[in-house]
Amino acid sequence: MSRPLPLALLFASLLLPAQTPHPIALFEAGAAGYKGYRIPALVATTKGTLLAFCAARKELGDWADIDIAMRRSTDGGKTWSPMKIIASRGAMTVDNPTPIADRKTGAIHFLFQVNYAQLYYMRSADDGKSFSTPVEITEAAHSFRRGWAPESSSDRYGWSVVAPGPGHGIQLSSGRLLVPIWLSPHYRHRPSVTSTLYSDDHGKTWNAGALIPQDPASPLLNPSEHVLVELSGGRVMSNLRNEGKEHRRAVTYSPDGISNWTAPQFHQGLFETVCMASMIRAGARLVFAGPSTLPRNDLRVRLSLDEGQTWPHSKLLLAGPAGYSDMAASPDGVISILYEQVDGAGNPDRKHNLLFARFPVSWLAE
Repeated sequence: MSRPLPLALLFASLLLPAQTPHPIALFEAGAAGYKGYRIPALVATTKGTLLAFCAARKELGDWADIDIAMRRSTDGGKTWSPMKIIASRGAMTVDNPTPIADRKTGAIHFLFQVNYAQLYYMRSADDGKSFSTPVEITEAAHSFRRGWAPESSSDRYGWSVVAPGPGHGIQLSSGRLLVPIWLSPHYRHRPSVTSTLYSDDHGKTWNAGALIPQDPASPLLNPSEHVLVELSGGRVMSNLRNEGKEHRRAVTYSPDGISNWTAPQFHQGLFETVCMASMIRAGARLVFAGPSTLPRNDLRVRLSLDEGQTWPHSKLLLAGPAGYSDMAASPDGVISILYEQVDGAGNPDRKHNLLFARFPVSWLAE
């Protein structure tokens, strides 16, 4: 049985500089016959196990032969299991890994898309060691074509492309599972709209929320990949990638994560490089990560002490070409992050790797 630290030693440790992150390569381009690894997703289970997911790409395009790979760590990221493929459909595009850790059941829920046309769900009941046979849940997205509210046609959307996440979904205090999704009528992914899928029965059934409103006169352009967080008062905030000329992230709020979304507004404190970003709650604080300069350079991690209203503290995690990321938080205030690193940006033979790092939240405020 471990003994508590003496008070003098404990207080001294609090005054020491926070540990600087030391990244490791978790998925390296060329490994296992895959040209590159992109689209990270990361989740911490109720047992503290870290599950790292990604798109293992035979070619680098979004519509390439892609599988979903996973690695698992039971010691806080010090060591990792060998990579294994958990979802594959031959030469099809299998992408957008979106995990959720269920705090009430201990299960890991997992969504992904196939060819940007079908949505699938599977779950793990053994802390990520294995997953159930995928079940198609595309019907939930078909409801967008019919309209979310039967008495209204304003939220009908004739999509051809649909994708969850990527990156982790969330579980609300109520137990609701919530997944960000985006839809488009065109294979080039533009124009696009955003919404959520939700489950109120721990993944047994999935339904669609309302579309996040989009005023045609607004400078907000083509919102797509977005990330969710539950605020202290119970509201849900969505932080959206977009192509607006303002180059600012957009934010919108819902009382329940599925309805009555506010009109998205640009957040002047968060620069937008037209890239997926990640956000997570760590106790009373929010942590945000994304490229901070054009084009998709300099991955910066930011800290908010006021529920995302301002982001006064930040650290540069990766200088140079950057990309997507995802984060998980542990109860002791340590943040784990899985993020893209691009070698030879602008070169057709560029290498896409995924790096993993950990740091205490206090490092951001040093």
